[in-house]
Amino acid sequence: MRLTDIRTALDELQMRPTKSLGQNFLHDQNLARAIAAAAVPDRAAFAVEIGPGLGSLTAPLLERCDRLLLIEKDARLAEWLRGKFPADRVEILCTDAIDFDWRPLLQHGPFPLAGNLPYYATSPILRNWLTPCSPVNRAVFAVQDEFAARLAAGPGGPDYSALTVRTQRVWTVHRERSLPPSVFHPAPGVDSALVLLERRTPREFPPVRAVFFDDLVQRGFSQRRKQLKSLLKADATAWTSWCAGQSLPPTCRAENLSVAQWIDLARTLDPAAATPAQHDGEQFDVVDENDHVIATRPRTEVHGKSLLHRAVHILVFNQQGGLLLQKRSAWKDREPSKWDSSAAGHLEPGETYEGGAIRETEEELGIRPKLTPLGKIRACSNTGQEFVEVFTAQHEGPFILPPAEIEDALFLPLEEIQTWLTARPQDFAPGFWEVWKKLRVER
Repeated sequence: MRLTDIRTALDELQMRPTKSLGQNFLHDQNLARAIAAAAVPDRAAFAVEIGPGLGSLTAPLLERCDRLLLIEKDARLAEWLRGKFPADRVEILCTDAIDFDWRPLLQHGPFPLAGNLPYYATSPILRNWLTPCSPVNRAVFAVQDEFAARLAAGPGGPDYSALTVRTQRVWTVHRERSLPPSVFHPAPGVDSALVLLERRTPREFPPVRAVFFDDLVQRGFSQRRKQLKSLLKADATAWTSWCAGQSLPPTCRAENLSVAQWIDLARTLDPAAATPAQHDGEQFDVVDENDHVIATRPRTEVHGKSLLHRAVHILVFNQQGGLLLQKRSAWKDREPSKWDSSAAGHLEPGETYEGGAIRETEEELGIRPKLTPLGKIRACSNTGQEFVEVFTAQHEGPFILPPAEIEDALFLPLEEIQTWLTARPQDFAPGFWEVWKKLRVER
């Protein structure tokens, strides 16, 4: 979109760019095409653009994807865009990207995100859209240059911050290029930059509890001049030992720690990180076709020989009727990174189904709610040859998720889960399919 096109469109709308909304419209067509190519390097089935404005970036994005969702806060621009792009390929929502509920977009699977972000809203938009559960797998943003420097910074420099560490735990960040004020109308009073964020590979860093990590990092950077030992109130002996293991002085400050060291520190200090992942030496009761115990065998043998055994699944609902789904840790030996029931696990030798459900709910979610039996599922290939008893509970959280078992969790309305299951069954652990069918029959 050329500068003359932008001025013509603004005249047609009888409006002037609103400073409070951060409206600075991109008018360099070559740059718009370059941004679209960075956001969608290969053709995509679906993509999202935040703050399309007058559609400067929308047109080149649409050349690279089948369907596009535009999120525009200004009602005047949203209505104008509806008249410029085909409704069968472009959906336009007039809403604020800061608090947009992206959960219904999970049905589209991993997708790219792009936008010329208003400077005042950049941080909250990233906090909303770039969480561990988010379906976004690649993001390209035009942001204030100072903000780009903070996102891409390395340890030891003045730009390295809590924002840097929290973001880089999940995303690699590249500052792609500078964007001078002259490529926007009206020209902003500061320089901009293009940043590319790509989701890290699942096992690039050890698992860590996101809530604990983010709080720890925020406290660590809350007073940059202070030593971390004082800010975190760490035990002197443990702190000295940890620093020695990391080749850091005990007097180190927040900006001296790399992202990997922050992760290791969180794993050291977080009690939930002490919960071990599954291990090959675990013992399971082996059962016959009538679910009667006939032997006890190691985990590896039970799974390796597909022996019949026992498990429980727990479905936790909130007051609004949403069901809590967990995203399994990438470090699980079976179905890593898949979505599953709120909590689930094998029974220990001699354990009852109810006893196993109580234990698993406490171990995986950190809660002890009242459990109600929903029904039993016979062992089959989808359950991994497990007889499964399903229980339901109600709880609003918060939950304490052991990172070796669960990457994250979120509540979803049942109708959205059904839509997601239908669109992308590969996102879910096969056992959840059987639990879901039992839930739909019983409710």
